[in-house]
Amino acid sequence: MGTEVSSQSEPRVADASPSNWVDRWAPIAWRPYLRLGRFDRPIGAWLLLFPCWWSQSLAQVASREPFPNFRYLLLFAVGAFAMRASGCAYNDYIDRHIDARVRRTASRPIPSGQVTPEAALAFTAIMALVGLAVLLQFNWFTIWLSISSLLIVAIYPFAKRVTPYPQLVLGLAFNWGALVGWTAIKGSLDWPAVALYAGCVLWTVGYDTIYAHQDKEDDALLGIGSTALHFGDDTISFVGAVYGLAGILWLTAGALAGAHLVFFLSVTLVFLQMSWQVATLDIRDPANCLRRFRSNRDVGLAVFLGLIVDMGLSWFAGLS
Repeated sequence: MGTEVSSQSEPRVADASPSNWVDRWAPIAWRPYLRLGRFDRPIGAWLLLFPCWWSQSLAQVASREPFPNFRYLLLFAVGAFAMRASGCAYNDYIDRHIDARVRRTASRPIPSGQVTPEAALAFTAIMALVGLAVLLQFNWFTIWLSISSLLIVAIYPFAKRVTPYPQLVLGLAFNWGALVGWTAIKGSLDWPAVALYAGCVLWTVGYDTIYAHQDKEDDALLGIGSTALHFGDDTISFVGAVYGLAGILWLTAGALAGAHLVFFLSVTLVFLQMSWQVATLDIRDPANCLRRFRSNRDVGLAVFLGLIVDMGLSWFAGLS
């Protein structure tokens, strides 16, 4: 009974699901750091991971390989979750004074006092070392390409202080895996990866604009920029436009890589899903915005499965 009361009184992050595994199952001493790394809210890690998986799979489709490289898929998964945790801890350290003044983020580990700023920096470094260990398993071109993204990652937390388009900076940083996955297979950059990356950047701008509507009142009071504030009531048209361009660029990437019909069908399906997001979006309802933001995991999964099936078709074609 005593344990149950303690669990109920323990601070939780406001936008984490009440049934998340961290608050239910993780050792109590670990929970503040798992929350700091967003392990209680893994949607961001999935959105970071899918461009890596897409790019790797698209490169293997272009090479007419019949099966995905499962070792690389696992490495990208570990790397995505580690670097997402490191990036979030770094971002929370930089934004700790802002987060304390925003209703949704005031319960995060640093502003709520669960983790000290110094401990957050240590956690950032540890998770980055895990990411480095993963990165060293790839070729040197991929290693240096990945390292080059750190400048954008470092700049991102400051973007909202100087521009109304921080979502664009996030997109540039968050989707670097759309380049890295291709080079892990090919050892060089090619136009299909560039088109895929550009589409992923626009995808992120769209879904993070939806996400940003949860904080727009606080952001306006604090003088923080966001595309949610910049486009306001025109958000639905804006998100629809960037989603549409993202879909076109993904189709272009598939065509350049020599993908089959199944990939184009998967992109068509995800475009319908993104159209649902836009058609049903209520920018005045934070719960509505959060649900549509989280639904982008379905987008990532559908495109990935389309690429896996595409590889399988190449294998069947080789048998006939």
